[in-house]
Amino acid sequence: MSAVSTEDLPHRSLAASRLARLPKVCLHDHLDGALRPATVAELAAECGHALPEREPQALRRWFAESADSGSLVRYLETFEHTVAVLQTASALERAAQEYVLDAAEDGVVYAEVRWAPEQHQRSGLSLEDAVAAVARGLAEGEAAAARRGAAVTVRQILCAMRHAERSLEIARLATASRALGVVGFDLAGPEDGHAPSAHREALRHCAEHFLPVTLHAGEAAGTGSIREAVLEGRSLRLGHGVRILRDVSAGPEGAALGENVSRFPGNGHSRPDAEGLALGDLAAWVRDRGIALELCPSSNLQTGAAPRVADIASSADGEGARPAAEYREHPVELLRALGFTITINPDNRLMSGTSMTHEFVRLKEEFGYGTEDFLEVTMNAALAAFLPADRKNELVEQVLAGYSGAGA
Repeated sequence: MSAVSTEDLPHRSLAASRLARLPKVCLHDHLDGALRPATVAELAAECGHALPEREPQALRRWFAESADSGSLVRYLETFEHTVAVLQTASALERAAQEYVLDAAEDGVVYAEVRWAPEQHQRSGLSLEDAVAAVARGLAEGEAAAARRGAAVTVRQILCAMRHAERSLEIARLATASRALGVVGFDLAGPEDGHAPSAHREALRHCAEHFLPVTLHAGEAAGTGSIREAVLEGRSLRLGHGVRILRDVSAGPEGAALGENVSRFPGNGHSRPDAEGLALGDLAAWVRDRGIALELCPSSNLQTGAAPRVADIASSADGEGARPAAEYREHPVELLRALGFTITINPDNRLMSGTSMTHEFVRLKEEFGYGTEDFLEVTMNAALAAFLPADRKNELVEQVLAGYSGAGA
């Protein structure tokens, strides 16, 4: 799989321009993974950080190629450069402002951008000042977008690094920073070997203070990670969560998925048929409680997180599934067919060379998505947003108004 940006694909320009106008809700996007290449280059020059490439387009290609390794560990290594240039309040403020403007250009009307304050203290910045800087940048970006005629709202999710020991400190920071637009808590970083149970105190603090939690789970690790996210973390959403399919298997009469597909009417695109597949207790719990999966298809392909859809039923526990190598092999449609609440997200726009519009284009091309499909996943995201009920209702109305009369 090769990660490229929509602008590099002229044959998709018409579809992209139409899909860019659809209102989108983005729930899984990392601030330090969304920087503009030119901004990385300029900030690196200011702080004296050495980059592998200096010219923005060459730097863009380097990030995409380096992240396209099939390994989450190697994927995460690319963040050393973006984190290194975000060590001052002014740099964080600029990154946040540009994030909002880029999201608005992408058709996003609401986003929750996540980042880890503990990674931005190398130059003496306090945690509180870092959060305040991002809040200022987001507010400036919203105001600038409004002047351009775009209504967009962006809130913060604070991440604690799961391989570190500061999660309780970050959880307390998050609950104390609600006035600055912090709406949730996450555990990020290397998933395998760093279970949510190691951060029990932080997760309890969030629960006691009624702060919503979404945890990275089911990306680099399997169902054990998802189980702990749900039980220990009381997670209302799952970051990626795509390996929940390890708790899905063929029933007595189940057929191999590669041979058991139905057709979208009139367009020849394939969609997996969920008939004959059985959900384990964990998968059924996640599906039946509507715990939203924050799917990031392009990123999942880069890190090898997504099982190949045709292999899901190849063994009793899903362990025999090979990683999806092409977008059409991603199990996004199988998860929909099984009744999971799915949302579509970029994860890291820079590293994956993607955007919400780019993901929509790929979904249209590979799975035949049309207006109703895009509306479904967008409404899923709107209803799963970490917002009060009245604001969530406003967001739903905003999405519905934007889709009224739209064509995809």
